[in-house]
Order: sequence, then C-alpha cells, then structure tokens
Amino acid sequence: AMPYENLDHPGASGGSSNTGEPSMKMFTIWVLIAQAVGLLAVILTAVWMSVYHGGFSWVPERVFNFHPLFMVIGLVFLYADGILVYRVFRSVKKFRVKVIHASLHILALIFAIVGLKAVFDSHNLSKPPKPNMWSLHSWLGLTCVLLFCLQWVGGLIHFLLPQTPQSYRKMYLPIHQHWGVILFCMTTVTAITGITEKNAFHDDASKLPAWEKLSNTLGFVLGIFCILVVYIVRRAEYQRVEPPAEPDEEMNLQQPTDEEKTG
Repeated sequence: AMPYENLDHPGASGGSSNTGEPSMKMFTIWVLIAQAVGLLAVILTAVWMSVYHGGFSWVPERVFNFHPLFMVIGLVFLYADGILVYRVFRSVKKFRVKVIHASLHILALIFAIVGLKAVFDSHNLSKPPKPNMWSLHSWLGLTCVLLFCLQWVGGLIHFLLPQTPQSYRKMYLPIHQHWGVILFCMTTVTAITGITEKNAFHDDASKLPAWEKLSNTLGFVLGIFCILVVYIVRRAEYQRVEPPAEPDEEMNLQQPTDEEKTG
C-alpha cells in the first residue's frame, strides 16, 4: 500500500512530478494573478470602509467596519492561501507545508473571530441595540466560521498528531480536501451576500452612487478570486506529487508505529 505521505490526492503516485515546464510557467502565472486579485479584494474592502463608512475605530459608530475587512482577509484571502500552499511549495517537505497550511488557517480564524466580535459589538453597543442573527448573511457567516473550526480541528487531529493511524489519515484526506474547497466557495458567497445586505440599508442605493460601484466591483473581484483559486487547486497537473519519503524527523513524526500497522 502507498504510504500516506506520498499521497496528495487519491490516485496520486510517488516519484517525480509529470508537470511539464510550460505547465509550471502557466501555474506560476495563475498563482500570481490570483494573489493580485485577492490583494485587490482586500484593498477594495479597506477603501470601501475607510472612505465611504468613516474608517476604523472600536467605537459603536465605526466598529462594524472591521467586520468586512477582517472577514475578507481571514476567510477569503488567507483561507485561499492556506489551500494553495500545497501547490506553491512543491519541493518543500510535506510536514513543513502542513505547518504553514495550519498556521495560515489559524491566522484566518483569528481574523474571523475578531470580525465576528466587531459585528456583534456594533449591534449590541448601539443605542438602542440592533438585533443579531436575523439575516441570511448572518446565518451563512456563523455557519462558515463553525465549519471552518471543525475543518481545522479535523486537519489537526488527522494530519499533525503523530498518534493518528495512517489508515485514518488516508480515509480523511479526500474529505478534508473536497470540503475545504467547498467551504472556501461558501465563505466567498457569504461575503458577497454581506455586500448586498450592507448596500440594501441605504436609500440611495438604486441611484448607483460611487460607494456602491466600488462595493459591487468588490463582489465581482471576490467571485473572480474564488474561481481562480478553485481552478488552480483542481488542475490535475498542478497537484503536488510526493517524492519518495526520506528517513528524517518528518518520518518519525508522521509514519505509523508498528502497533498502528498491525492494529
């Protein structure tokens, strides 16, 4: 049976990658484009909140503005980069890539938690207080954060704890991969619904003022970013193929013990 560490996805095989030089050049181009689009989304969000909604301060009138910015940084941009590290760092030992992947996603979760606190504070500290959790966007958003937590904990248990049997890792790997991409798409859609909800509160939205043109553009940019990331992740020739495992500390951490092999 193929060792878990030689799997990037079901059906992968060890040895050198079959990805040709032209394909790798295109891969680099696509990754650079995706990064530029993702950074553009973050910049547009910051401009939207700072120029048209009063800037950033943890006071009831402006604390909400942290919410869209931190959610786009965390559950869109950093989430995507955490997914892409397995494609970008192709020659780095897989355990180290796992640590980068997990670190980016815990950072994404921190941004998301602070972003959630911002929106709840903006409602609860208002006079009079505003209701929470009444819209589709809020339901989707909280669901995304909870599922993201479960996804992160599942990855930690199955891929970073040395006690986890190899058979469990191989079983959980496709689940983690597929649901990770699905959840990323879900967070992007949720962000777009948040833009629509924010715009709907303004009476002059139908006149398409400058702030709405910017926020609508942000929605398009988020959608394009999601498409680019999914395209890069799902292209078979861009998938990481592990070299033969090396007898080093990574193996000591990740390979199953004799008890696990026989158990």
